Amino acid sequence: MKQNVRPGVTTAELDAIGDKVMRDEGAQSAPALVYHFPGSSCISLNDEAVHGIPGERALREGDLLKLDVTVEKNGFMADAAVTVPVGTVSEESQRLIACAERAFAKAMLVARAGFRVSDIGRAVEREVRRDGFSVIRDLGGHGIGRTIHEAPRVPNYADPQATQVLTEGLVITVEPIIAAGSGRATLAKDGWTVQTADHRPSAHYEHTIVITKGKPMVLTAAEVLGR
Repeated sequence: MKQNVRPGVTTAELDAIGDKVMRDEGAQSAPALVYHFPGSSCISLNDEAVHGIPGERALREGDLLKLDVTVEKNGFMADAAVTVPVGTVSEESQRLIACAERAFAKAMLVARAGFRVSDIGRAVEREVRRDGFSVIRDLGGHGIGRTIHEAPRVPNYADPQATQVLTEGLVITVEPIIAAGSGRATLAKDGWTVQTADHRPSAHYEHTIVITKGKPMVLTAAEVLGR
């Protein structure tokens, strides 16, 4: 999907590419399976943070595209997301993409057995604030396995209620979802798409990981998949 991102391509065309890859691998869209999402992948543009519905919108130069793919295969699920610039984007958009990826990397330093879920959020929010951006507090990571959203909830901020200790073998997603503006979010009229309330751009970066005593295992990394 990422390789086919360019001005003029529609989000429906990208979704069809992703759906074919899933089916060729004997897998299927988890959001469609679990929630009856009207598409195979969530494809969001610019101020749309997550859960954008694929359609006939054509990508334009300067767009900020979020590809969020959750797959089911053999009864298990995995989730990953990336923000892709369409052509040449603004300096702010470039910084936003880089910040989301750095925040994920910072979270990996504490996504280890013995730390708490809140440590992940603290690491993410500290990095995001350092760059002058905001986390979207209504959105975050989660446990994943037999279904998409399992315990624990993994906030992108230091939530004092996120006290669960990370244990070996726990499978979660870590996904900084950040915005150039306030970080407040609203639900669009389509009932699916979550967008920033002030319509400022957003970025999303996510992997599914396994907690270990040391460096977490990133299940959705390209090197793990051999691609």
